[in-house]
Amino acid sequence: MNIPAHAPLHLLHQAAIGTLATHARQPRGFPYPTVLPFAPDARHRPTILVSRLAEHTRNLHSDPRSGFLIVHAPDGDVLNGERVTLVGTFEHVQPTPEVTHRYLRYHPSAERYLVLGDFSFWVMSIERMRYIGGFGAMGWLMAEDLDPLAPVSFEEESALADMIERHPRRPAHVRLLGVDRYGADLVTSGSRKRVAFDTPAPDWESLRALLEDCIARQGPA
Repeated sequence: MNIPAHAPLHLLHQAAIGTLATHARQPRGFPYPTVLPFAPDARHRPTILVSRLAEHTRNLHSDPRSGFLIVHAPDGDVLNGERVTLVGTFEHVQPTPEVTHRYLRYHPSAERYLVLGDFSFWVMSIERMRYIGGFGAMGWLMAEDLDPLAPVSFEEESALADMIERHPRRPAHVRLLGVDRYGADLVTSGSRKRVAFDTPAPDWESLRALLEDCIARQGPA
């Protein structure tokens, strides 16, 4: 079945937690699943923050090939909810301001782990993905099918976040987590929310206008 790429793209921004499946070292070769928080980077790839002592981190050092499952079923009906299984490899990345600040916007409490010096960031390089949007709606996509547009840069996203923070039409209960060309990730009254744009935003002016409208439409708490 032909699956529109925007379906798994938005799903990658809806969930805060995913299931990481690595190749176990002991017993060797067996799948080793574990649940952990993640944040999408500017290219929609899962970024995780893991301890070097964790079994899954040791597995990644031994074999970076992994699966990553993301499920969105707010009513608890997993079989009729959305889910996507990503297949690819995880690579260790340096804690640059771009990586750190974006991750902490999505998971502010993770700052206590960073000060320990034991935790590091890993980003998944996606090869393929299997999306299921409910009964009978499923299919495979390649990584290059996910997003043909240039990602929003760290500088652009930071400027937009500052603008929204000071915007007079921003409801007090709304906070911006991240923005891309297809939508915005928000926290409204303490709950995470993905708001998809009606059309993609290929440039700065259209992105600013769509984001301002998106924020203003959130209404009172």
